[in-house]
Amino acid sequence: MPPLSEVTIYLRGLWLLFLGNKEGLRLLDISDRGLLRSFYAALWCLPSMALSWYWWHEAYLSGLPEGVHTGAIFFIRLAIVEAICWMVPLILIGVLLYAFGARGKFQAIIVVANWLSVPFSYAYSVLILIALLLPSLHGLVAILWFALLLTLVFTFSRIVRFFVRDQPLLVTALVMTLLVPGMILSELLQRFLGVYPT
Repeated sequence: MPPLSEVTIYLRGLWLLFLGNKEGLRLLDISDRGLLRSFYAALWCLPSMALSWYWWHEAYLSGLPEGVHTGAIFFIRLAIVEAICWMVPLILIGVLLYAFGARGKFQAIIVVANWLSVPFSYAYSVLILIALLLPSLHGLVAILWFALLLTLVFTFSRIVRFFVRDQPLLVTALVMTLLVPGMILSELLQRFLGVYPT
């Protein structure tokens, strides 16, 4: 797994690209090896994922009779949902790039999407902590959650424009493909696997 020092370099690269500085590209490994290593981002996100699963577990239990427990299978099912919702958008991005004749950009876009998930995953975990510790701020958390989503959309689209120049339609399609299928799949799979709060 890439050490923190390496991940920090990747995140700095993303930040420079966000600022429009092409030097950021030197800090990202978009080779075949870099593409595969970018999936270690999922492991780096595990602590924040675990917190979100705990929060979801508590929300699920709140709709059940007192004393009812779920067991480890609940978290296994959430992990399955997470894995599918991580991979499917990336596969669809590959299909989209191929359809637009931009398959040469696949590795760069996937590397960006994977490593960009790390800071946003932890940002969401901060909101989850606030929701858990200060339930009275639920309304504020919802607003911040939406603001963070808009920030993700803006950040990803700005970085993607660096690789896909003069194709605003493709940029929009990539952003939508990264976000929308995962949102839809997440709810469908959670309901199908019986881990959706009632």
